[in-house]
Amino acid sequence: MLEIRHFSKDFNGLPVLSNFSLALPRNSFTVLVGPSGCGKSTLFDLLMGSVSRDGGRLFLFGAELPDLRGEAGYMAQKDLLLPWLSLIQNALLPVMVKRKLTSDDYKEAKNLFSSLELSGFENHYPQQVSGGMAQRCALARTYFFRAPLALLDEPLSAVDALTRQSLRTMLLLLQSRFEKTILMVTHDVDDALFLADRIVVLSRSPMMVTQEFIPEGKKPRNPSNTELLHLKEHILRSLQEGR
Repeated sequence: MLEIRHFSKDFNGLPVLSNFSLALPRNSFTVLVGPSGCGKSTLFDLLMGSVSRDGGRLFLFGAELPDLRGEAGYMAQKDLLLPWLSLIQNALLPVMVKRKLTSDDYKEAKNLFSSLELSGFENHYPQQVSGGMAQRCALARTYFFRAPLALLDEPLSAVDALTRQSLRTMLLLLQSRFEKTILMVTHDVDDALFLADRIVVLSRSPMMVTQEFIPEGKKPRNPSNTELLHLKEHILRSLQEGR
């Protein structure tokens, strides 16, 4: 579905990505795990076109594109909700910028809010709800981009443990019920083990793929499973060694 071919990017002569390639199958959940500062967020900037790449090609469904603007939903580490809009208006923002909202749009959003455990908070503002609820609203907004692909940049890093567990379940819902192909960046190996169809381990800058793993077992997985614990230890050791 998505193919990244030989991406490269330098900042002031410092290579951040060098000959980076990755392919995502349709309806897959791929998680990138790498050390801080290796270039994971830069990769998303290149994909979304907010930063220009120095080299490489990008293909979606076989067609070459300059970037994924208009072709992918994007969810950042912070929820980035607009404080003057209600939660349901924030969720529907991708629709609002294209056309006038209809009653069907609001009905669909309310149904999605029910799935995300946000019923009753549709007309609340971001400052009136918890961080976890704001992140769930941001997840709903990602859905309303109406794109088959979702890019998630550390979406679970700013929430507490209980909220994290809930959001993990919501992310699996985004993939399974709504058939999204997901590419997610995280520092948390447990998140990767819980969510991923494939875990891609990255090197220090310049970022390259060092290893790939396909965790065993049906999702959602229990990261305390013995085999997954061994895999976690292996991934952490690889990250520490920077291989």
